Amino acid sequence: MDTTTISPAPAPAPAAPESKRHERFRIFRNDTRNILNTLVLIGSIVVIVSLSLEVFHDSAQVYYHLYMQVQLWVCIVFLIDFFYRFYLSRRKGRYLVSNFIFFLVAIPYLNIIDYFDIEVSEEVYYVLRLMPLVRGGYGLAIMVGWITRNRITSLMVSYILIILSLTYFASLVFFTLEHPVNPAVKSYGDALWWAFMNVTTVGSNIFAKTATGEVLSVV
Repeated sequence: MDTTTISPAPAPAPAAPESKRHERFRIFRNDTRNILNTLVLIGSIVVIVSLSLEVFHDSAQVYYHLYMQVQLWVCIVFLIDFFYRFYLSRRKGRYLVSNFIFFLVAIPYLNIIDYFDIEVSEEVYYVLRLMPLVRGGYGLAIMVGWITRNRITSLMVSYILIILSLTYFASLVFFTLEHPVNPAVKSYGDALWWAFMNVTTVGSNIFAKTATGEVLSVV
C-alpha cells in the first residue's frame, strides 16, 4: 500500500503592496468618473431648467445674475470632467479631436467678459450670447442620450422623447431670438406652436425674422 501523503497546496502569496495601491487607484478612478458623470448629468438638467426660467422671465435683470452664476458653475463642472477624462485618456490627441466641441461649449464666455470687463463688438457679443443656448442643447443631448441608452427604454419611447425634447428646446431658442424683433412671436406659446408645426412638417404661419432663426427653422 502506498502511504505517500499529498502535501497541501501552498497558500497563495499575499498581494504585493504595489498591486494593492494599483487596485485602490483603479477603484478611486472609477468612483471619480462615476461622480463626474452624475454631476455632468445634473449640470445638464440645471442648464435646461435655468435656460427655461431665463426665457420665461424675459431676461429680468435680477434673475439674469443668478442665471449667469448657474451657467458659471455648470461650466466649471463640465471643464473638470473634460480635463479629468483627458488625463485618463491613453490617446489624448484623439480625445481632444472627438471632444473639442464639448470643450468649446464648456467655456463660460459671458462670465469671462463680465469679470474682466472686456470690450467686444456687438456681432461677437451676439454670438457669445448664443453659447448658453448651445450649452443647453448639449446638455439636452446628454440627458436624452443617457435615457435612450437604457435597455428598458423602447425604440418608440426613445423616438418620442427625442422629438419632444427637440421641439421644446427649439421653441426656447426661437423665442429668445425672435421675440424682440418678430411681431408674430408675442409669447412663448407662439414659439411653441411654431416648433410643433415645423417638427410635424405641417408648417407654421410664423416665419423667422432673424438669420439665426431662419437657420434654426431649416434645421
